[in-house]
Parts: sequence; structure tokens; C-alpha cells
Amino acid sequence: MRSLWALLIFAGLSVTLVAWSQNSANPSTAVAPGTGGDPNTVTIPAGTKIPLTLKQGISTKAAREGDAVYAETAFPYVVNNRVLVPGGTYVQGRIVHVERAGRVKGRAEVLMHFTSLIYPNGYTVMLPGAVDNTPGAEHTGVKDQEGTIRQDSQTGEKIGTVATAAGTGAVIGGLSRGLKGAAIGGGIGGAVGSAIALLSRGNDVQLPAGTSIEMSVQRPITLDASKIK
Repeated sequence: MRSLWALLIFAGLSVTLVAWSQNSANPSTAVAPGTGGDPNTVTIPAGTKIPLTLKQGISTKAAREGDAVYAETAFPYVVNNRVLVPGGTYVQGRIVHVERAGRVKGRAEVLMHFTSLIYPNGYTVMLPGAVDNTPGAEHTGVKDQEGTIRQDSQTGEKIGTVATAAGTGAVIGGLSRGLKGAAIGGGIGGAVGSAIALLSRGNDVQLPAGTSIEMSVQRPITLDASKIK
């Protein structure tokens, strides 16, 4: 009897090992990465970068918190030779924070979050997305992981304004009163230049319609494979 049980256990183990080896060798039975084991779903991983084109202009001069943002994908997103996000897919979002540049200090900033993907066939997916880069915008950069777009510093421009005004004042003073007049004129011109620099508000963030930006997907997005067209 003990011999019989031993043979049965050995036979069961043999069958299990054979089945395991066949499944390992056959790639068709393996679970595709990012599908969660469900053949009807596919997943866009967190950290995915998708290029977008803005459909409407955004400026810190006119934008308000809560304003809608409209964009579309500029290029298809493909995984394993399958298009998961076609080019021309609409992307909707909203402006979360706007700050205009100050007169003395502070640069203009705008923060937007993307909230949904709308496929050409109407299939809509909730989207947690943020700005990762602004390759199509001049004199701006992304300052943090949230995707805040900030205008470049204008310190050099303001110094140039002061220097130009001082130089102009010195020339005018020199022509009218000689060296002493040049010194006085330069001081007055510098003061005027400083006043202009201080009273002038810094440049706004300007993102015209058609600006290229790069969106980063912040959390995995599960898609219904049958609805992706």
C-alpha cells in the first residue's frame, strides 16, 4: 500500500512539473506586462510621456484658476506595436494656479492638470496628467514635479534698462554741462531707469495656440482594449 501511494504522489508531481515547464516555454500563455492578466484591458504606465499641442492660447495675464485647458495628442502612443493613444486624441484639463509677475520680484507662473482623454470614437478615460516639459514655449521652464510653468528671469533685462537710461542721461548732461553735467545726468538717468524697472511688471507666461508641450502620466491608466480605435 505504501508503495502504491508513493507511486501516485510521484506521478502527480511529474504531471505538475511537465505542465509548468510547458507554460513557461509557451509565450502565448504568459501574462502581458501592464494588462493585469485581463486580455480585455491594456495599461498606460505611470511616467509615460505623451506630446501634446495646445488648442487654445494660455496667458497668465488673462487666465484664471478653474479655466478649461484643451489640447490634443501630437503623435500616437504605441506599445508592443499597438496604438494605445492615437494622434489627434483630445486631452482636457484645467488651470489650477495662476500668478502674474511682480513689479519688484516674482516671476509669472501657471499650473495646469490634465484630467481626461477623449478618443475620436468618443471613448473617454479619466487622466491624471501633468506638464513635464514645454519644448514649444519660449522663455519658460517647468520648475517642479507638479508641472508649474514659470517665466524665465528678467534680471538681466532690468539691469540693461537701468544702464541704458543712465548712459543716455550722461550723454545729455555731458553735452549741456560738461563732465559735471555728465555725472549728474548719469545719476538722474540711472534713477529714472531704476524707477522704470521697478514699476514695470515682469513678462507673462505666453503659450499661444499650437504650442508643443509634453505631458507626463502620473498614475497607471487602465484602458478597455475593445474601445481603442
